[in-house]
Amino acid sequence: MPQFLVAGYVPDNFDPSQAGEAMGRDIHALNKEMIAAGVRKFACGLGAAKALRSQTDGRVLVTDGPYLETKEHIGGFWILECADMDEAVAWARKGVAATRGQVEVREIIFNPATD
Repeated sequence: MPQFLVAGYVPDNFDPSQAGEAMGRDIHALNKEMIAAGVRKFACGLGAAKALRSQTDGRVLVTDGPYLETKEHIGGFWILECADMDEAVAWARKGVAATRGQVEVREIIFNPATD
């Protein structure tokens, strides 16, 4: 069965301490529902980021914050095992409601080594 990344986005200036108790309860309820349905394989929130970029001289530049210049970044994610993209999107809709934000769904592609 395919697996999907359901990523929740938050603004760059998001302060987790300002997330209300109701949102926390809704996210926990969704996690319990996903577990009961047998689709949730892993879930977590994400903290501060370090961005790494290759430089023309072969060195690696390490900076604070997300690598891309965006107004939002991934604040957390679920790994779900679903029958298809439609089922993953249905769960993602619930993720939007629980997190009161944006959610993106991507199929996880496994390409095992041939040797």
